[in-house]
Amino acid sequence: MNEVQKLEEQAEKLVNLTVKEVKELLHILKEKHGIEPATAPTVTAAAPSEEKETPKEKTHFDVLLREIGPSKLAVVKAVKAITGQDLKTSKELVESAPKHIKKEIPKAEAEEIQKQLQEAGAAVELQ
Repeated sequence: MNEVQKLEEQAEKLVNLTVKEVKELLHILKEKHGIEPATAPTVTAAAPSEEKETPKEKTHFDVLLREIGPSKLAVVKAVKAITGQDLKTSKELVESAPKHIKKEIPKAEAEEIQKQLQEAGAAVELQ
């Protein structure tokens, strides 16, 4: 057995010591060999992380039509173009505001839809 293997074996033994065995080892090192660590290691249960997790930036949004605004016809046409639904369905959707137009879509697409609806005069919110 070479030196590296011996050291790895000793390291493995040290890592697997119980708390009681670590305390005994510290006592032996202090009393017999005069080695005293600056601070004795303490074993504590891992506490749940109290660090604030950085909120992940939202990547998908829902487009909510809040209010129709002054130009109902323009908003209905915009909703029809955005959703691909027929005119009657688009009109019903607009008239039932507040209502989700699209859900779980990428940020860029949601912002584009928001822009189109706002240009048509509607009040829109991204959620």
